[in-house]
Amino acid sequence: MTAPWLTIAGIGEDGMAGLSAAARRAVEQAEIIIGGERHHALAPGLTAERVAWPSPFDALVDLIRANRGRRVVILATGDPLWFSVGARIASAIPREEIVFHPQLSAFQWASCRMGWSLADVETLTAHGRPAAQVIPAFWPGVRLLILTSGPETPGEIARLLVARGYGDSAMTVLGNLGGEAESRMEGTARDWAASNPAVNVPPLHTLAVECRGTPDLLLGRVPGLPDEAFTHDGKITKREVRAVTLSRLMPSRGALLWDIGTGCGSVAIEWMRAAPDATAVGFDLRPERLEMARRNAEELGTPRLALIEGAAPGVLASLPAPVGTKPDLRRPDAVFIGGGLARETVAAAWSALKPSGRLVANAVTLESEALLIALQSELGGELTRLSVARAGPVGGLTGWRPMMPVTQWSLLK
Repeated sequence: MTAPWLTIAGIGEDGMAGLSAAARRAVEQAEIIIGGERHHALAPGLTAERVAWPSPFDALVDLIRANRGRRVVILATGDPLWFSVGARIASAIPREEIVFHPQLSAFQWASCRMGWSLADVETLTAHGRPAAQVIPAFWPGVRLLILTSGPETPGEIARLLVARGYGDSAMTVLGNLGGEAESRMEGTARDWAASNPAVNVPPLHTLAVECRGTPDLLLGRVPGLPDEAFTHDGKITKREVRAVTLSRLMPSRGALLWDIGTGCGSVAIEWMRAAPDATAVGFDLRPERLEMARRNAEELGTPRLALIEGAAPGVLASLPAPVGTKPDLRRPDAVFIGGGLARETVAAAWSALKPSGRLVANAVTLESEALLIALQSELGGELTRLSVARAGPVGGLTGWRPMMPVTQWSLLK
């Protein structure tokens, strides 16, 4: 076993004075210190070689590996394992070679300044990620603490809130927490969206949001969302069927879904909304449907949904091998076949699935149903017939309008 040679230390606005004795010793004895300009400024008077934070992230991993065996220290803001570089570095460098020294996180500082119990708030990040990723957390009465990318982020999130009926939400920008330049700015989402006072927002800040409003369309994280939440051309996995489908797919943290025949993206989007860090790839033959899926993903808070044009099963083999620390999109945790059902597609999906992977296929035509029945007799799994009727006007009265029944096949690998 290689002895630890890499230290990842969190540092706050109080600089070296705020470090634990062990963290301070590691920093003072380092041969090379890697960090941003702000991090280096917080740790002056050291003899180590100073290296600026490289970009992209994979360049940082290469830099660290090139210095294996030296006493290397990486300085990060706050807790390096909470929406920071620590976890990604640990995925590339053997864990036993790293020592972590956490500092108070921005979330801890912000919860204390707001008087909010940290256990009762949603902790999110828009740092280096699309701000739209916070949309699934919007809900009346929910409190959010959000790491931001810079002065423009509060205005960006304010516009997202206003567009979804949460214009009365209270927003507080907490700058330079724990330092001499600590600051606080308050307002409503509506005010922030209108004025966008980015010029007065410090670059380093945390955003606190208390969601207030009465949106016309409540969008929860439990599948399924109302059909009208999606832009579609009529060919959409309907709300009730979608909810059952996702219960079979079982979204989980960090898991990957292949959505074959994604259409407007409803299943893939709900998969990503249902679990933190869940990812999805949507495949479809028609570019206009992929464009609908892209718009829906942006509106519903899953802007990182990957979309690929092409026909299955051939398109399934077009996924690139992972580079650096990027996840492997070729090995899904679950596969949904909502269009283009064929034996060859099922075979390719089944082969790609990880152990304990879930495969779900829906059919509405007699021909597709016959194929699912044959596949179930050969491979096992469970067949379910889903019949849904919705009440609607019948002249001046109300009656049941049945939707086309759906045959569903689900299988666990």
